[in-house]
Amino acid sequence: MTTIALRDIWKSFGRVPVLNGIDLEIHSGEFLTLVGPSGCGKSTLLRIIAGLENQSAGDIKIGEKIVNDIRASQRDLAMVFQSYALYPHMTVEQNITTPLLLRDLSFLERLPLVGRFVPASRSKRRGIQLDVERVAQTLKIEHLLTRKPGQLSGGQRQRVAVGRAMVRNPTAFLMDEPLSNLDAALRVHMRAELASLHRSLDTTFVYVTHDQAEALTMSDRMAVMMDGQILQLGPPDEVYKNPNDLRVAEFVGSPKMNIIPATIDADHGVSLLGKNINRSVKTNHNDIYIGVRPEHVKCYQNGQIKDGWPYKITHLENMGAELFLHGVINGCEETIVARASTDETSELNIGQHVQVEFDTSRCFAFGMDNNRLNFLDEVA
Repeated sequence: MTTIALRDIWKSFGRVPVLNGIDLEIHSGEFLTLVGPSGCGKSTLLRIIAGLENQSAGDIKIGEKIVNDIRASQRDLAMVFQSYALYPHMTVEQNITTPLLLRDLSFLERLPLVGRFVPASRSKRRGIQLDVERVAQTLKIEHLLTRKPGQLSGGQRQRVAVGRAMVRNPTAFLMDEPLSNLDAALRVHMRAELASLHRSLDTTFVYVTHDQAEALTMSDRMAVMMDGQILQLGPPDEVYKNPNDLRVAEFVGSPKMNIIPATIDADHGVSLLGKNINRSVKTNHNDIYIGVRPEHVKCYQNGQIKDGWPYKITHLENMGAELFLHGVINGCEETIVARASTDETSELNIGQHVQVEFDTSRCFAFGMDNNRLNFLDEVA
């Protein structure tokens, strides 16, 4: 297996910068996800890796070889597109077979009438047939081989697109939002299928998505991209639990992290919406942001606690096993979201006044420049 290394990759379309000095090493055999909002440059970066787009500056290295001037067809990478890019007039078997015919057979060997008489053509075609059957069995699409794409469901077309890439046995799979055209239930199912396929193939997957759920559930590592830069790279659990940038904190997590303005006193103590939270931050600024995830905001009926923040419920989002409360606190313009089980909150109603408590031991501090700040009790 082979690593893929990107060194100082820049890309502009005219005067519009898209990628700003990307450095990234993709480990051999890992599932790496490039995740970020639309327009952050993730699909452009994937196309540059594939050789479908040229970088303005920087180097791409596959294994020990710099491939800047090597065509896409010669990079031994397989691309799976959002639109599937299947030939509508061909059967499933023909769609999967075509890349091998183009790669392994000469022009004469591919001719329908003449090809069978070319020496070694039959053995090559038999080998291709066995490869197609193997891929079809792995993806459980043997019963679909005689159908055409128009006769398939979205999930089946996705499997065929993966099969067409898989049959080539490439160095890496490059996937550009392959699940975005599927409905919600099928996306969940296909996430599990792709993760299982990656484990069985033990091949590098580079996956692009704007859906953080896909990044969090499938990846070995995820790279959060915004404005043409990688803001944070690491295992999904680490990125979720230890965001190093305010923009990462807001993007990763659903519902998103509550971001609340706070102030710093002369002794570096943090005051959050008029209350000292017994945490300290050393910074040259008087204003910071405190981030706290909805699962770390606890709701209480009035009278249950003395030191909570008064909270008016403006919306209830019942998700079955859990309930998300949306509400406001005096002095805060942003809506504060709290998560609770439905058993705990059966008597809550929109418009009701309650109290909330923040688990300040689980909150984060960010400077006005978006960078993560360490609380003084976290500094070794």
